[in-house]
Amino acid sequence: MNYKTKILQLTATLLLGIFMISCDSMLDVDPQQSIGDDVALSTPGNVQAALVGAYSSHRTNSQYGGRYMLLPDLLAYDEDITWTGTFFQPREVFDKEISRDNSFTQSVWTGSYNTINRANNVLTALDVLDAQDRVRVEAEARFLRGAAHFEMVRVFGKAYNDGDPSQNPGVPIITSATRGIDADSEVPRSNVAQVYEQAISDLSFAKNNLPPSNGVFANSYVASAMLARIHLMRGEYEAAAAEASRVIESGNYNLMSTVEGVFNNDGNVSETVYGLVVSIQDGSNELNLYYASSNFNGRGDIDIEDAHLARYEDGDARAELFYNGGGARRSMKWQTFTNIPAIRLAEMYLTRAEANFRTGGSVGAAPLSDVNAIRERAELAPLDDVSLASILNERELELAFEGHRLHDIKRTEGSVGDIPFNANRLVYPVPQRELEVNPNLVQNPGYGQ
Repeated sequence: MNYKTKILQLTATLLLGIFMISCDSMLDVDPQQSIGDDVALSTPGNVQAALVGAYSSHRTNSQYGGRYMLLPDLLAYDEDITWTGTFFQPREVFDKEISRDNSFTQSVWTGSYNTINRANNVLTALDVLDAQDRVRVEAEARFLRGAAHFEMVRVFGKAYNDGDPSQNPGVPIITSATRGIDADSEVPRSNVAQVYEQAISDLSFAKNNLPPSNGVFANSYVASAMLARIHLMRGEYEAAAAEASRVIESGNYNLMSTVEGVFNNDGNVSETVYGLVVSIQDGSNELNLYYASSNFNGRGDIDIEDAHLARYEDGDARAELFYNGGGARRSMKWQTFTNIPAIRLAEMYLTRAEANFRTGGSVGAAPLSDVNAIRERAELAPLDDVSLASILNERELELAFEGHRLHDIKRTEGSVGDIPFNANRLVYPVPQRELEVNPNLVQNPGYGQ
């Protein structure tokens, strides 16, 4: 062996030893992608960032980025739409034959609890915040937590008017941060009434402590709009009218001059009470993905059928909110990716009209006035009088394909084709994976155990 060979071998041996020592040293470093609780929520800036993270979860595809609205609509419609896509999970929902391991309904459960947990983490660190921010941050976190519990209970639990809500299982109520999996994580399902009460408590705190304006985040009137939805679902019509009227009379919002103008905007417009502004980097819009044709960046998986068009009166401008794409009729409401008007003022007018009609009240305005405001915007002649049926008809047409139909069918005790409102098939199954890791959960009727 020559001198050069010996030197090369010695050098290689030394380098290998240095590399191994370096590797050992590198492995001793604390992993930077895993930040301890004492660091993650230790400063006001970090807590504010955690709140923004909770909003980001709240607008992902599993929640207000699409599936809170998309899946109930697939379950609610019979003749009006047809699912023609290749994904079997939405197909199961449309067929009203949801399997226990359906990943789309499962994502609603896991995604919602992700948002709830992020909100709960923020709530553990309020004392870190400056005094002027503390109440607002608590109110925003509780808004997110309350909205998630509400959306969960109305798809995984029976309708409030279906049997006894104090006995029917709802979903687990989680009000403390989960930072590890142990026996305490195996929370049973609270009953439907308890979940609604928790949501009302959180959203009432938000209403009373959020500012009237809060940029793209929830404000006091957004909380009122959510409360109006809850009270309508529970048949608490006076409260529903009061909350809806508070939003209408706030002066923060105005009906757009056309229905078309409400949708496909880069940001919120005057009618948007609560809008989810999404981008390629943050948020999702599965309504665009599945309703729009390929020339509007969608898959074109939902065809609008003639039966739906037949519901509109002659001259109704809302009957023009459709286009042909990919060989079928599509809804024009979801042609762009960037903004989802999750709550809009027209809904509040129709909620107030229905609630006042049912009670014989006139909080804010008479039902006829509110209904005609919506009809006139749709370029229809005003009515001379209203009935409950005419109010509900306006609601169905105005809010079509925005995620309301299933919940309206349930609370008014209607049906989906020949499937009654209280059928087991119109409730999501508790995800199988949740049953396997939490022995305290029980499955919904009709899905086995």
